[in-house]
Amino acid sequence: MSQETVTIVTQTSVRPEAEEQFSRWQVETSSGISQLPGFIEQTVLPPSPPTQVDWVILQRFDSDAAARTWLNSPERAARIEGAAPMLVGRDDVHVVSDGAEGVESKGVLPAPISVVISTRVRPGSETEYRAWERRIAAAQTKAVGFKGYRFEPPIPLVQEDFLAILRFDSEANLQKWLDSPVRQQLVDEATAFTEEFHTRVVRTGFDHWFRAETSAAGQPPPAWKQNMMVVLMLYPVVFLFGLWVQGPLLDRELGLPFAVALFIGNVASVTALNWLVPWINGRFDWWLQPKSSNRLRTNLIGVAIVLAGYAVLVVVFWQFF
Repeated sequence: MSQETVTIVTQTSVRPEAEEQFSRWQVETSSGISQLPGFIEQTVLPPSPPTQVDWVILQRFDSDAAARTWLNSPERAARIEGAAPMLVGRDDVHVVSDGAEGVESKGVLPAPISVVISTRVRPGSETEYRAWERRIAAAQTKAVGFKGYRFEPPIPLVQEDFLAILRFDSEANLQKWLDSPVRQQLVDEATAFTEEFHTRVVRTGFDHWFRAETSAAGQPPPAWKQNMMVVLMLYPVVFLFGLWVQGPLLDRELGLPFAVALFIGNVASVTALNWLVPWINGRFDWWLQPKSSNRLRTNLIGVAIVLAGYAVLVVVFWQFF
């Protein structure tokens, strides 16, 4: 049995009215899975419309056996049964080896934008499909913005589909490839030996905190602007958590070691940023990706406002806390 780390990639659509309920369900599931032998980490990417409309859950294990144990466990079956009324359609669940074919760097989905394509092949047509897969793999390497590719065959009793993950540097370049005549011709050729396939786009990495409305070039906001937004939200979260929770409760009341208390504070801060950064980002759309012809003026005004926000926070916390 392989001892390479593996990641379970789950993509699911949630009913709009059940988004908050599903979010709570996911937190409870995360808490339970964290106790399993072989579990390493979990990443949850909420929808980022219009590009990514699904919830994407990445669950990483230290071995294929540990991942299969979770997939086949009665605990997971019970959790899925409880979530069924919140969901639309079927889940796509795939197991990806972190040392898989076509990988160019560690991690499952490290690029700013990826597409996960699962294909159900007609019985007896696997040879034709693998030959076709090699042709489309060669073609997509020539696409503008292409960053990497990985391919996973079916896993008996776990995953019936062939899985391909394509990574691109921007949404615009990914969409250009998906809509290209070259790809469309290849997809048409595959209808003779495939039963069905699903294509789902995933925003990944630090950029999933930011909206999908990108510039004409299809690029996310510059990293320095993203960092300024994160600091604007991170500073008050860290300060107030330290003042109201870490100091009086974790340090004095519970007497936790500084390293443990600091770790808990970091987890709480990052969790809070998943809601706070998109919120503040929505109020700075005009600056993050200016549409004005005078971009320099817009950028300077935005920087001035953010720096003023820093100053106000420092003065308020200094004088009143």
